[in-house]
Amino acid sequence: MTLPLGVTFDAFTDFGFWTSVGILAGTYVLFTLGLQLNVGYTGIVNFGQAGFMAIGAYAMGVLVVKAQWSFWLALPTAVFIAIGFGLLVGLPSLRLRADYFAIATIAAAEIVRITALNLRDVTGGNKGLFGFDESWNSLSDQIDSWLQSLGWSNPEQLFPLFIVVWVTALIATTLLHFATKSPWGRVLRAVREDEDAARALGKNTLAYKLQSLAIAATLGALAGFFVAINLNFLTPEAFLPAFTFIGFAVLVLGGLANYWGVAAGAIIMWTILEGTRFIDLPISAEREAAVRFMIVGLVLILLMAFRPQGLFGKKEEMVLGD
Repeated sequence: MTLPLGVTFDAFTDFGFWTSVGILAGTYVLFTLGLQLNVGYTGIVNFGQAGFMAIGAYAMGVLVVKAQWSFWLALPTAVFIAIGFGLLVGLPSLRLRADYFAIATIAAAEIVRITALNLRDVTGGNKGLFGFDESWNSLSDQIDSWLQSLGWSNPEQLFPLFIVVWVTALIATTLLHFATKSPWGRVLRAVREDEDAARALGKNTLAYKLQSLAIAATLGALAGFFVAINLNFLTPEAFLPAFTFIGFAVLVLGGLANYWGVAAGAIIMWTILEGTRFIDLPISAEREAAVRFMIVGLVLILLMAFRPQGLFGKKEEMVLGD
């Protein structure tokens, strides 16, 4: 069905469309969970999450393609490399004021992306890095055969990735939900509310902030793996700073200090972003892309006007440090 204004809703009845939206949303759940832990629970503003995603994805890809490592051995190694990078960034910069820390993290993320762009012999530069996903393709075929044995004669090609992304996202959400209800999580909230008071009680606040950043790096690396598998290749353009800002938009939609709200925010965000691709207006492609983001901006403005705490957030979570 097509409306006179050039909007078609045919894609919303296509299972492949929802599979694609689900993969993107699930990837952003993992990505934004790290931001939620940093911003919503620890009170540190991390603008470098795309850098952690790039480090994880490129470390995995280079180890598999260039060093001939096993895909399954490269994955945990890449996570540890991302954690190491997070600690390297955090040790000097977490001592800075919050706004300077935000600048340091976005600068670190851009250093990673530009380095990947220029290390052509290692990363492929703009041409991309290929051939790291053979082991994943084997697993995908196995999941595909399981689905067929359950009676689905012709499963959607990307549905195995959809399953793995969302299983990983739900496990990560559940673990973080319980972790932040533990004494460790209560210290994080104390750091967020009043770091000086937490330090006066004998807590090593720098260590807790580093732990929060390391977990965010882990989640960013996992998101990077799924971005790489979904694209089938790696390119620096996949890790622009805009990806972090979309993650913050997901955070705003879902609400601060609510992990389950992240999932809802990611689904809404990517349904809007992908659904508005089917707007057909008599303007250039660049202007259509601008219209899509205007629609997202309008949704966020309305949300801020009528529910500033987000869909599942609480107003008291918006008052930090008072």
